Amino acid sequence: MAIIQSDNQPWIKSTCAYCGVGCGIEAQVTQGPEGESATVAVRGDESHPANYGRLCSKGLALGETVVDQGRLTQPQIHGQDSAWQPALQMVADKFSHTIAEHGPDSVAFYVSGQLLTEDYYIANKLMKGFIGSGNIDTNSRLCMSSSVAGHKRAFGTDTVPNTYTDLEQSDLVVLVGSNLAWCHPVLFQRLKAAKAARPEMRVVVIDPRDTETTSIADLYLPIKPGADVLLYNGLLDYLARAEKLDDSYIEQHTENFTHALNQAQFDCADRESFYAKLGLPSSLVTTFYRWVAETDKTLTVYSQGVNQSSAGADKVNAIINTHLATGRIGRLGCGPFSVTGQPNAMGGREVGGLANMLAAHLEFGNQRASELIKTFWDSANLATGPGLKAVEMFDAIADGKIKAVWVMATNPAASLPNRDKVKQALANCDFVVVSDCIADTDTTQFAHVLLPAQGWAEKSGTVTNSERRISRQRQIVPALGEAKPDWWIMSEVAKLMGFGAQFDYPSEADVFKEYAAMTALGQEEESCKRDLDISGLADITTEQYHSLAPVQWPVAQGSQPLDDQRFFAEGGFYTASRKGQFVSTAYRPPQTATNAKYPLILNSGRLRDQWHTMTRTGLSARLNAHKPEPFININPLDAQAYGTTEGAIVKVTSLAGSAMARARITTEVQPGQLFMPIHWTGTHSSHSCVSSVVTPEYDPVSGQPESKFTPVALSPWPVSSEALVLSRSPIAMPEDSYWARQTIEQGFLYFVASQQPPAELAASLSNTLPQQELTSNLGFTNSATGAMRRARIQQGQLIDCLIVAQSTQKQDYDWLAVLLADRLNSTAERSLLAGKPDASIAQGKLICACKKVGEKTIKKAITSQNLESVEDICSATQAGTGCGSCLPELGDILEQCQTIDA
Repeated sequence: MAIIQSDNQPWIKSTCAYCGVGCGIEAQVTQGPEGESATVAVRGDESHPANYGRLCSKGLALGETVVDQGRLTQPQIHGQDSAWQPALQMVADKFSHTIAEHGPDSVAFYVSGQLLTEDYYIANKLMKGFIGSGNIDTNSRLCMSSSVAGHKRAFGTDTVPNTYTDLEQSDLVVLVGSNLAWCHPVLFQRLKAAKAARPEMRVVVIDPRDTETTSIADLYLPIKPGADVLLYNGLLDYLARAEKLDDSYIEQHTENFTHALNQAQFDCADRESFYAKLGLPSSLVTTFYRWVAETDKTLTVYSQGVNQSSAGADKVNAIINTHLATGRIGRLGCGPFSVTGQPNAMGGREVGGLANMLAAHLEFGNQRASELIKTFWDSANLATGPGLKAVEMFDAIADGKIKAVWVMATNPAASLPNRDKVKQALANCDFVVVSDCIADTDTTQFAHVLLPAQGWAEKSGTVTNSERRISRQRQIVPALGEAKPDWWIMSEVAKLMGFGAQFDYPSEADVFKEYAAMTALGQEEESCKRDLDISGLADITTEQYHSLAPVQWPVAQGSQPLDDQRFFAEGGFYTASRKGQFVSTAYRPPQTATNAKYPLILNSGRLRDQWHTMTRTGLSARLNAHKPEPFININPLDAQAYGTTEGAIVKVTSLAGSAMARARITTEVQPGQLFMPIHWTGTHSSHSCVSSVVTPEYDPVSGQPESKFTPVALSPWPVSSEALVLSRSPIAMPEDSYWARQTIEQGFLYFVASQQPPAELAASLSNTLPQQELTSNLGFTNSATGAMRRARIQQGQLIDCLIVAQSTQKQDYDWLAVLLADRLNSTAERSLLAGKPDASIAQGKLICACKKVGEKTIKKAITSQNLESVEDICSATQAGTGCGSCLPELGDILEQCQTIDA
């Protein structure tokens, strides 16, 4: 391990486990008293070129997720604990039997960007090289496969041509479908710092939602959902009419320009219709086009708002077309830049983890590539064609065509669209294997065999970030229980299936070196030459592997690693002609349109402090404090039209299903549009999994689902009573209620709403709480309304608390979240009885997760100290001095206070 000596314990260099930024971290482990778990401190790695020491709120809280709580620590067969050998043997036997009886396409792997590259490599090798099927796909299909498709159509290979330094060097940064402030906070902070240092830099934000990212925008375009192709076709037409094309670059290095331009001109010929479809005034559009035309260093950063679309690949190519047309690619500060969602989405793309890739950027349909791979892997059964992409794969499971599936490090029963169908497919599947580090997820409940995989702090391997930088993820703590590395689990199954000689790896370093050597295959041949080449790392020693510093590919054999490498400034594409391809992208609206039954558009996305389905972030109390309950953002006009108010429970319904959450009335969304976070699942809520609503349309080229445009209906869900339940352990909620669970220090806080009267709800909830001897029992009941407050105390410690009323929305109950952590004093007891907090325990809703600063603390500082700027707030309270993601919210609070004063 690469370590830094500090104090009494070493700091271990590793990589953050969240988004595709790939931030370097340093972790220090302190062993607790006997019988208690070790604690892990995490800080940013100042030497890592992705973040230079910066971390977001999630990264700073990584140490809080290294806990035993909820871990899967032993193999299980049909819900019963098992040793490793019989569990592995069952997996091998079931897969072998299914393949023998029904053929290789009757089995499938569904894997994840949470896997390390070494894990991904083994999964792809086993499925495509030895089982002989293309049926391995990944949850990365849900976040960046449209970028892959767009890159391959334009460049001939899946190449990200940019690096992060382009954010600082660009003169115009265009953020399209990217809430960078919350989804890639460290990149947002790099951009914000660059803009402060160079005020002449311009930032354009293009997004249907007014997100925190617009706080640094010089121009904001609230485009209609799904209209990105039209906007960029209009830009291509404008560049041509303004004579801002790079004719030399087009002539020397590209093909099919005229065809693409003709389509663009056709799409925007009717100007009135053009602006109406965009939903934008002509002045905003013209300003954007003029800025791009006059700015050589233009960088377009795009993410899920572009990718997660039934026209995602066309959106990507429409963006790329404008960069090819101006020659603004591969040079400092300009280019089309896809920023990915997961820590190793790029690594999975490299090794072939998507169903339509072969391996190491070698493609299906290339006979020479297949011959090279067969020889390299010593495989007689290499897959000959692509497998099923994610949505198709689970449709095939539902139809009984796939009879055995192995899910690794992901939670498709919560994350895939049309969730109810996915759950039914898994329930009916003959054989389901799940490898995970968490015991209870929406998916593990369907497993015939559960295999305990190591968690992020226990694993060792590599990941590749959005700028093609490979970093080491190092083991920080010993594996818990019987947990094993994913690459080891799959290798052992491969051996039991008869492929032992090809899967005999002493360590993860040996897997990496084999993969690195594979990237050299065919590089000297015209038919196989490609961008991905890390063969220069194939001969490193195991010791060098463990001390490997972050390195950006390519690193060819015999070459020295270089930093800030870019592609295509002088052509050099990987298409058959070696020229970049313009792709004609005809605008087409989303596949499923709104109608009288489903008149509203539901958008979905991420929150600042949460990650995917909360299996990791859900363990951290501070990460759960900012947005503790699922919500739906509704424009005030729609709230009025559909009869709902702030804090009410509402129901959204689509062709696929329904979900429920709290209404949040805000102008952040346009009329006719709704927004709901993706993170809540059946583990953390009763009815708030947005995937139950998202319909399964997907891009015909990339296979990426349409997660940003679901036609829905909105209706109030009448509530007769609400409750808050404070408990030290998970408890069962009444089946007919709405509930959501927040992790707090030493326990959980449940938000409950019911159509029962308060007294009946109180009785139901009282029966769910564990019975035990108590030293004190505080209680208050209003016989007229049925409202009650009850707290049970054992030797000065609060055991649980129950508050029931007709509504809990009019009172501040954020203070409840701190009561389980310490012994109760008389002030806290009085607060429980009164249902109102004493000033000493009320800091309000958490705003800054990094520094744990609440809303009331911030407002008090503003009013008492006459603070006049966000900088003043940061100085007075320390809020916003961590990752900085809360700075836009600090500005909102300041504006509120100033408005009240005025």
